Parts: sequence; structure tokens; C-alpha cells
Amino acid sequence: MKLNESYVDRIIRAVTGVVLLYLGFGGALAGGLAIVADVVGLVLLVTGAVGFCPLYAIIKFSTLKQ
Repeated sequence: MKLNESYVDRIIRAVTGVVLLYLGFGGALAGGLAIVADVVGLVLLVTGAVGFCPLYAIIKFSTLKQ
């Protein structure tokens, strides 16, 4: 698993993930929208933490300067 996210990309993903998880679990969203926000938030948080995005790998894209 090769890193394909820049530091800025990782920070943006992590912050967005935390916000979406807060909205979903915090009660600001309800029903299906809350579930979608939780799933997307979790994915963003994990990909931001590990620095690897599977979608980036599939389309051969990287924000990491090498």
C-alpha cells in the first residue's frame, strides 16, 4: 500500500470525516442521511489517517508530491 495523499489532503479528509461523524451521530441528521454521513465520515477519517485512498489508486491519481 503506497501513500497517495498529501499532508493537506489528509488533514482535509480527517476534519471532514470528523464533522460528518459528528453530524450523523450527534443527531443533526436523521434516518438514511445520518447513516450515509456516518459511513462517508468514517471512510474519510480512515483514509486520512492511513494516507492511502483506494479510489485514487484505481484511477492512478495522487496528491502526494514525489
